[in-house]
Amino acid sequence: MSSAGISPELLDRFAAIVGEKYALRSEADLAPHLIENRGLYHGSSPLLLKPGSVEEVSDIMKLATETGTAIVPQTGNTGLVGGQTPRTDQADIILSLERMTRIRDVDPVANVLVADGGAVLADVQKAAEAHGRLFPLSLGSEGSCRIGGNLSTNAGGTAVLAYGNMRQLCLGLEVVLPTGEIWDGLRRLKKDNTGYDLRDLFIGAEGTLGIITGAVLKLFPQPLGHQVAFAGLHSVEDALALFNLAASLCGTSLTGFELMPRFGVEITTRHIEGVRDPLEAAYPWYVLIDISTSDSAETAERMMNSVLEQGFEAGLVQDAAIAASVAQQKAIWHMRESMSDAQKPEGGSIKHDVSVPVSKIPHFMAEAEKAVMAAMPGARICAFGHMGDGNIHYNISQPIGADKAAFIARWREMNHIVHGLVLAHGGSISAEHGIGQLKRDELAAIRPTIEIELMRRIKRAFDPANIMNPGKVVSFDS
Repeated sequence: MSSAGISPELLDRFAAIVGEKYALRSEADLAPHLIENRGLYHGSSPLLLKPGSVEEVSDIMKLATETGTAIVPQTGNTGLVGGQTPRTDQADIILSLERMTRIRDVDPVANVLVADGGAVLADVQKAAEAHGRLFPLSLGSEGSCRIGGNLSTNAGGTAVLAYGNMRQLCLGLEVVLPTGEIWDGLRRLKKDNTGYDLRDLFIGAEGTLGIITGAVLKLFPQPLGHQVAFAGLHSVEDALALFNLAASLCGTSLTGFELMPRFGVEITTRHIEGVRDPLEAAYPWYVLIDISTSDSAETAERMMNSVLEQGFEAGLVQDAAIAASVAQQKAIWHMRESMSDAQKPEGGSIKHDVSVPVSKIPHFMAEAEKAVMAAMPGARICAFGHMGDGNIHYNISQPIGADKAAFIARWREMNHIVHGLVLAHGGSISAEHGIGQLKRDELAAIRPTIEIELMRRIKRAFDPANIMNPGKVVSFDS
């Protein structure tokens, strides 16, 4: 593999910081880190570094600044917009936090947990649970994604409705800047109005301003009552009406409300082992309702029964199944979380991670289906997601028998159609996956000029040499 301008001597200097054992150079070792999950981007790199401490990260960045070497931070490599993938033939060095996995502290009285940026999300959840607390971020990739990446993409997940996304779940950060300086902002305060909130600049910045090496995370009491139900409906309009009913009856106890189409249920039961349809009859649309209560299981059960009973009476719910055990609750959630992966055996899939105001979801869905089907007859739409916060994963599977490469070649065309309708409804082209490489140029085209210029000014202020994950989020010439 070409070093594309980086001398062997400089590579040795970087490797010496972490030790040769943690400096990967072979093609076999580098290969898993050069491609993202969807295979849309395949980069190149002469070296991957695995620092074991904040000080080593700092030393790497100091040398990078001194030599003008581009650094691409990487944690679990589960991102979906190419934000963690190095550029091609640019000699970006990858900096992986996979050795920095400590849970530094858990304080159940203050309801906070302090973790390294490389801590795996599932391990953070378990550490909180061991102290009788809940860390509510939950993702399909939680067994491999890491806290630094979750923060850098402002991850949302399935519980945003009740707890918010990572921006709301973080109190403080520790960040290594492109210059190697360390900002210790690991504050545990819920109220701190002392100047600009630097924390919020790094959350969602996708590693373009610095490397998140530590975080103070909010914890919550473990719910004592939990109910999950799966309901069949006739329309998206009925789903919206049922959501409003559930929100009115449950308030903050409504922790999840997920929308799924019949096509999504069909392919998930077809391709994902162990998944089955909880209902006997088929319906055009389904919702997953998740209720968690702090006082008792009886309260959660009463709330769920009220939602479904009133939903039936109003003609919104056609059939429903309530999970009778924790295993059944997990099985229903597994169906929802597997829906994207279930599209892979069906051929090519063009993805959209969008959000629109909740009240506009039925109009958006109807207009998008009409426009997509007019442009691509036979396309199979798998639009599902977090209806409670307006985040829809508007995915399009290729027509049966279509050529996959020809279908994928129309990615930008489909993006233009779907994103145009999203913007017309006052929505966003990125709800929880970020911008990365995939949407960088589109972001510049749709946002006001002053907004993009402000982003560039921030980038220049933190990273004037443009060595911190270059080519992501905003275009920038150093």
